[in-house]
Parts: sequence; C-alpha cells; structure tokens
Amino acid sequence: MNVNELLQKAVVDQASDIFIIAGLPVSYRANGRILREEGERLMPPQTSEFVQQLYELAQARDLSPLLERGDDDFSFAIPGLSRFRVSAYKQRGALSAVIRVITFELPHPEDIGIPAPVMKFAGLSKGMVLVTGPAGSGKSTTLACLVNQINHTMEKHIITLEDPIEYLHRHDKSIVSQREISIDTLSYVNALRASLRQSPDVILLGEMRDYETMDVAMTAAETGHLVFSTLHTIGAANTIDRIIDVFPANQQRQIAVQLSMVLQAVISQQLVPALDGTQVPAFEIMTVTPAIRNMIRDNKIPQIDGTVYSANKEDMHSMDYSLQLLVREGTVAPETALSYASNPEMLKKKL
Repeated sequence: MNVNELLQKAVVDQASDIFIIAGLPVSYRANGRILREEGERLMPPQTSEFVQQLYELAQARDLSPLLERGDDDFSFAIPGLSRFRVSAYKQRGALSAVIRVITFELPHPEDIGIPAPVMKFAGLSKGMVLVTGPAGSGKSTTLACLVNQINHTMEKHIITLEDPIEYLHRHDKSIVSQREISIDTLSYVNALRASLRQSPDVILLGEMRDYETMDVAMTAAETGHLVFSTLHTIGAANTIDRIIDVFPANQQRQIAVQLSMVLQAVISQQLVPALDGTQVPAFEIMTVTPAIRNMIRDNKIPQIDGTVYSANKEDMHSMDYSLQLLVREGTVAPETALSYASNPEMLKKKL
C-alpha cells in the first residue's frame, strides 16, 4: 500500500488522523477511537518510505529540516480528495508521521454543532476572542468557520497566521491573506508585528505560544483590530490566569488591566462521545460583561467561573450546562456527560 492509497482510505472512512509509526500496522483515529489496519507491523524502512512519499506530495518539500531537527510540520492538498496536515518526527531513530485529514469544504457550523452565539462573535469590530480546549477538540474548525462567515458577509482584510495552514479560504466579500509560519514568515511574533502595517481588520493567530506573541496580540486588539486566537486551556478563568501568568511578575498588574479592556469572549470546547458513535462538541461560552472586566482588572479571577456557572444564558453558560442540554436532547449518555463535566456533583443533581 502506498501513501496515496492510505490517504484515500482515511478520507473514505472519515478518519481524523493517520498514524505511520514503526512497530505498529498503519492506524487511524475515527470518532475518537484508534483503529489498526489488518496486516504486518511497519518496519523503519517502510515508515521512512511513507514519510518520503509525503514529502514528495508536498511539492518535493526538503527533508533536511526533519533529519536535522527531528521534527517538521507541513500541509498539502490532493485535488479532489482532501487537505492534509503532517507532523513528521523521529521515534526511536525511525521516521514517523501523524497526518490530520482536513476537508476542502468547511462544514456548516450548525451541522457540526457550533451554536449560534459562538458564530455571533464574527460580527465584532474589535477586541480579542479566544477559542480554547485540549488538542484535537476542533478549535481550528471553529476559528475557520468564524473567518468564513466574515469572508462571506463583510468587506474586511483578514490576515491568518497559521502553522501550518489548514483550511484554505477563497476571497469573497473580504480579502483573505493566509501566511504559514516558517514558509511565508519567520515566526508568529514577526508576522504579527508586520500584520499591523498591512491594514488588517481581522487577525487570526493560530496559537499564542509565549508572552511576546500575547503582548503584540493584545496591542493589536487594543488598536482597533479584531483578533482571534487559541490556547490549550479549559475554562475561562484558567485561560485568563494562563495569559497573566506568562508575563513577568512586575508586568502582571498592567497586563490584567490591558486584558480586561480588550477581551471580548472566551469559548472553551471539547469533543464528547455521542450515543450514535460519533463525537459532538460541548461549549462553555463567556461573553465579557462590565462585571467580568472588573473581576479581571481587580484580580478576582476565581469569581469568574461562578459567574459563568450561574448565568446559563445563550451567550454565557458553563460547559456543564452545554453537557446537560446534550443529555436532554438524547445526544449524549448521562454517564458520559458526567465524565466530561467540570463539576460532576452539581451536574448529577441537575440530571
């Protein structure tokens, strides 16, 4: 079996990831479960051959960064099939790869369970919106849906900074400039600083990795741009704590004040196994109100979770409220909801 056949099989079987790792048969992740191909385990020469084929598909990309550094990320498309994001790496000295399958066509938000209050954030004119959650929880898809909505409904210049580029956006009412880190630009910070001189209305920042990136992102949001980004945190209070804690102690007071002014919303999401064997997203949504701005500024961040938990409105609700709705609709089993809840005791009483 060659790489093209592997990729075709993954798309047909609706797999989200493909694993090419020595010592195992080719494996796929579909609906959160890992499935292994029948057949022999891959040996290092075979995984090396597969990885080289992936590099050839990516327009004969140079293999030397992988061989020198031990890991490399890139993406490519096969016309008529799909886009793929590859993370290639060495594992016990053998070349390995994990391939994420990305559809060409962005799914409709309603079809994949993104609620209307989340999509309303596309209508903001400035400030910062953060989409948070564990790896593989669909953050990139949510952001791509927001960018897609702006692109089709408003006349804006959208700049996306991604590592690597996942969904491709065609210019519609908006102009969309998509830049890939390490191919189109040196780093997130460089690209972000440069983007402020490129007349953007909306900036999508693939990830806020360090305090320098966060600092420039907050300045961008402060100067009248709409900034979307992601963090690997769960819950609004954790997210705000994480941003402030990244900065040196002597700057944290000033950062809290700045964040209280620019933050517009924090969306936390996770994928939960559904009764029909698929996965559905559950969302915590925190829209920043004047009361929450005061809590951030006055360093009363632990109170934020309580405010979100007790609100339970469309545009402000906890993860547990979202799980409760999924159980009521008959989408998710009660015991599954409890295992994903932030406060299982409380949710148990409500169920």
